[in-house]
Amino acid sequence: MKASDQRPMTAARALWYVAAGKAELRESVLAEPRAGEVMVRALYSGLSRGTERLVFEGRIPPSEYARMRLPTQEGEFSFPVKYGYAAVGVVEAGPAELKGRAVFALHPHQDRFVLPASAAVPIPDRIPARRAVLTANLETALNALWDGRAGPCDRVVVVGGGLVGLLAAALAARLPGAEVTVVDKDQGRAPLAQGLGVAFARPEAAPREADLVIHASASESGLALALELAGEEATVVEASWHGKDRIGLPLGGAFHSRRLRLVSSQVGAVAPERRSRWTLRRRLEATVRLLADDRLDLLLGEEIPFAELPRHLPRLLATDAAGVGALVRY
Repeated sequence: MKASDQRPMTAARALWYVAAGKAELRESVLAEPRAGEVMVRALYSGLSRGTERLVFEGRIPPSEYARMRLPTQEGEFSFPVKYGYAAVGVVEAGPAELKGRAVFALHPHQDRFVLPASAAVPIPDRIPARRAVLTANLETALNALWDGRAGPCDRVVVVGGGLVGLLAAALAARLPGAEVTVVDKDQGRAPLAQGLGVAFARPEAAPREADLVIHASASESGLALALELAGEEATVVEASWHGKDRIGLPLGGAFHSRRLRLVSSQVGAVAPERRSRWTLRRRLEATVRLLADDRLDLLLGEEIPFAELPRHLPRLLATDAAGVGALVRY
């Protein structure tokens, strides 16, 4: 590069997953944004206990390496890799209409980053930056409801009271007349469900004959329960991703005679019935508007300073970790 072509550089730090169960902060430098790009100073990012836990544990199957790769990702699966998809920050440099605005971006945990302006989704002023880290998980929940064809007055049961499950239940509860129940073994999830305006039940007391069951527990037993709770000709949406794990299903018994419909759901593509009209950008912008609900703040969980994140990750991503999520504060 000629000296005349060189752009000013800015220091940045990012989280890298470097081995199973181990992560570290690494220094890098960023070139100032070109035309059509923005530089974002991070405020918060969200820590996923689903996909990101699998990344941290090295449980991403090789068949999915290419499909899972994000445009902002660096490194390769399994290690070392810079991964994450729920960053919220303020635009420090870029187009005038975005400068100074809070934006959401599908970007790994990093204190400053540059990306195309089209990949930075403005956050309305009425929505706190902290809450906006829920955008990616809320989009997953919205897509699951679309895949399940949820409708007014449906009996909707969500098996698994983690972040995606609770968000799916919160969205389903907005359907007129819907009966929505979150099912989880952990009684500690009951106040969260009730705070979102939905019922809570332990597995042994879960309502049967559901019109739609969304499975979000990431467990074999949870998926088996979801099939059990579905009514005649009902739909079960599998919203969990199990990585390399093999999952057994009880497809004998009455599975076929009851004509149950088992549907996979993955946020990487818009639900088929809407795909001809909905772009990924339109869905993401719609999700941001759905954040205008103060009750969602119940799901934000613990805040961890970015500088301390590597040493907290084993605890935060443990299978028995408290709460449903965690925030990284920059």
